[in-house]
Amino acid sequence: MALQIFSPKIQQPLKSIFPSSTNNGCSGFVPCAYSSSRRLALFQLGTAITQSQLFNGKAPEPLNTEGEVIENGMIAELGQSDIALNDENASEWIKKDKRRMLHVVYRVGNLDKTIKFYRECLGMKLLRKRDIPEEGYSNAFLGYGPEESNFAVELTYNYGVDKYDIGTGFGHFGIAVEDVAKIVDLVKEKGGKIVQEPGPSKDGGPVIALVEDPDGYKFELLERGPTLEPYRQVMLRVGDLDQSINFYKKAFGMELLRKRDYPDNKNTIAIMGYGPEDKTAVLELTYIYGVKSYDKGNGYAQIAVGTNDVYKTAEAIKLYGGEVVLEPGPLPGINTKIMACVDPDGWKTVFVDNADFMKELE
Repeated sequence: MALQIFSPKIQQPLKSIFPSSTNNGCSGFVPCAYSSSRRLALFQLGTAITQSQLFNGKAPEPLNTEGEVIENGMIAELGQSDIALNDENASEWIKKDKRRMLHVVYRVGNLDKTIKFYRECLGMKLLRKRDIPEEGYSNAFLGYGPEESNFAVELTYNYGVDKYDIGTGFGHFGIAVEDVAKIVDLVKEKGGKIVQEPGPSKDGGPVIALVEDPDGYKFELLERGPTLEPYRQVMLRVGDLDQSINFYKKAFGMELLRKRDYPDNKNTIAIMGYGPEDKTAVLELTYIYGVKSYDKGNGYAQIAVGTNDVYKTAEAIKLYGGEVVLEPGPLPGINTKIMACVDPDGWKTVFVDNADFMKELE
């Protein structure tokens, strides 16, 4: 069973969802309903929001506004890195760390409807689905191959919540398909929305199109031959592109695969990742001229990245100016080690111990 790294429950404030360790003997990191024998996958940490926040369309507050709760009540006994990192050895260690993007997490209003759309229109496979009635949510993992080697999407449905505010910061997801026009026709047939009809990209590249899923999340379709990883990218908007590039290169160890300015569109993009973009999922950062900040909404949550050592990763994040919103440590009951951080724009990433992640998939 795979790790879910965020608390999908949104009907209660953060403190009531994650009670302190003194609350009737419940773990400070999980709801009282949790039992280790169930081995439930957990956590969209930091995305729990109140019902009033949800329907007012406001984004959740950053997790560090609850810093005392995290530090004192939610963290299991922390391990220690065997090396105190400085700029020189941190850079060297990050280069050797076996990192890859694991999955992206976001909320949807009708899980079965979205699964059907992704399978029938986008060609994804349902990898896993589960319902947790005592916690008030269901979720599903979909993708184009096994999670041990391929990128996946994690969809979460919270009981009684059928709509989310996507905000202005999230851009789109990208997938490669062999026939863009065919996929667009399928989307039309199934009642989906076509944002941009098929046509050659403005830079003279392959045929592309833009469609929306039932919740309004946009998918860019790129016409390309067969590939082991059809999931191309997650696009997020940032307020200072050079600052973001520098952060993801140093703190995350990503490569700048390409950067291009589009004066006609008044934007500049940078493609960041852990491998060539025709073989692995990548992160596309977009800067729109003159826009320094964005509304993140409450639908999109985070990306998960694998690492060999969450403790060293946390040290490196801090060293390079990132904010750690969840200190590294094992989740009670299942002992999977994770840590969470935010980039300069507040976009969240959770790092998951590689060995523990593989065990969770067994």
